[in-house]
Amino acid sequence: MAPYFAAAKIIVLLLDGEKAIAAYTPWLLTALAGFLIRTLLYNSALSLSHKATFRILKTIREKLLAKLPRLPLGTVMDTSSGKFKEIIVDQVDSMETTLAHLFPEMTANIVAPLLTILYLFLLDWRLALLSLAVFPVAFVFMMMVMGNYAKDYEGAVKATNEMSSTMIEYINGIEVIKAFGRAGVSYEKYAGAIHNFCTFVVKWLSSTFVTMKLSFALFPSTLIGTLPVALALANNGTISAPQAALAVMLSISMVGSLAKLEVFSENMRQVKCTVESLEEFLEMPELPEPEQRAELNGTDVVLQDVHFSYTGEQAEEVLHGINLALPAGSFTALVGPSGGGKSTVAKLIARFWDVTSGSITIGGVPIQEMPLSQLSELVSFVTQDNFLFRCSLLENIRLGNPNASDEAVKAAARAAQCEEFIQKLPQGYDTPAGEAGKRLSGGEKQRIAIARMMLKNAPIVILDEATAFTDPENENKIQQSIAALTKGKTLLVIAHRLSTIKDADHIVVLKNGAILAEGNQEELLAGCPLYYDMWQVHIGAKNWAVSSAEKEG
Repeated sequence: MAPYFAAAKIIVLLLDGEKAIAAYTPWLLTALAGFLIRTLLYNSALSLSHKATFRILKTIREKLLAKLPRLPLGTVMDTSSGKFKEIIVDQVDSMETTLAHLFPEMTANIVAPLLTILYLFLLDWRLALLSLAVFPVAFVFMMMVMGNYAKDYEGAVKATNEMSSTMIEYINGIEVIKAFGRAGVSYEKYAGAIHNFCTFVVKWLSSTFVTMKLSFALFPSTLIGTLPVALALANNGTISAPQAALAVMLSISMVGSLAKLEVFSENMRQVKCTVESLEEFLEMPELPEPEQRAELNGTDVVLQDVHFSYTGEQAEEVLHGINLALPAGSFTALVGPSGGGKSTVAKLIARFWDVTSGSITIGGVPIQEMPLSQLSELVSFVTQDNFLFRCSLLENIRLGNPNASDEAVKAAARAAQCEEFIQKLPQGYDTPAGEAGKRLSGGEKQRIAIARMMLKNAPIVILDEATAFTDPENENKIQQSIAALTKGKTLLVIAHRLSTIKDADHIVVLKNGAILAEGNQEELLAGCPLYYDMWQVHIGAKNWAVSSAEKEG
């Protein structure tokens, strides 16, 4: 307020015709000191507020990221990556400015007008009331704007999520898009999402344009009332000329503070909507997890009357009463037509989801009764679609055992037939895998994943089409390495190439979510027509591949 007092004094001096610079100097210095002190205090408060805000946002992001591994895989898979990006990155970032400026600006923009109004009441109650007269009307217009804010903001978030998801899909699929000449169609889809977002935002802003402008237009009108009344009161001697000038200056000073306060209230509503969205994410149902490690009696895996539906609805059940025993140290294979439930069984053992009914036990303990960290130590899982991080190949393999030495990592890589192609890369083991491992071929990524599995050295190993993209020569070598390294472990293999599992202790044929037959190779060839047909098709395809290779040679 000091600068405004000083400004009022300077105006009075000017009106009195004062020409001596010395008369103005104290008030100029007062104004300058006031601005300097305000700037210093504001910047100090803002700095502290930013530090506190960044700590808060860091904690929020940590909680959001910690939430992801605790969610059922189905929930994560059914949620678009664009939505996760919007929640974890964009929505959290959107709160930064508001929270960082909350205490310094909110405090200043509340305290300053209150002190001003108090002083105006002490000066003259009529001036004080005139200064306040337009604010109720302005706030009415503002409330009209804010009436549907939560609904409109939610719509804006949905439109943003759709645009982000489409953008990420477009970028991730650019290779396929170009290969199949679908750039035009995909771009139109992306452009359509952007258009829908822009249309929604423009419509939202248009609906609030008039009331918002009226709200801000009314604030400066405080001068319309205070200026003539202050002059009148000064003329009749009720207040002095300096007091009249000060009243007008103080009336003007409130406008900026209250306008900022109104905008800030809108930002706080946005933060409130964002917090509600984050709370909704954090309250998503998790896989229940005990804190205490379970005492296991071996590593036998038993599935008893397992039923499973991704939605929980019996009508949409994909597994129907699965009974399966995987003795410790055994080699079990799951085969059958696509969509039969093989991968679902494997993922249920790793507890990517919880069974709808029935039970899965390891060492006699239901997997729901052991911490996920303990289950992770027990089970290694390698799929046909393996994700690699952007770090080096050495570190990608070391994920299997973070404490492993470089030599141990390289030994696992050699066992998985990785070293030959790694040595050809520009930086060898230090070569970054690229975004999602795009620097490597499908077969190379699979071998890196197998090396990671070997390094982990878990007692239960699940291989879901783990060598699907590997060429026949390397596949045979990898199969030999897997056989050697999984000796004595519980091995569950899902494979379409039946020759890779013909020596399994136990082969289970799944069809339409149920066990059709089970036994060893000879028993199934003799007693299961479906397995016999699958074997004949496999042998025919294998012979054709060999014949084609010989002709090319």
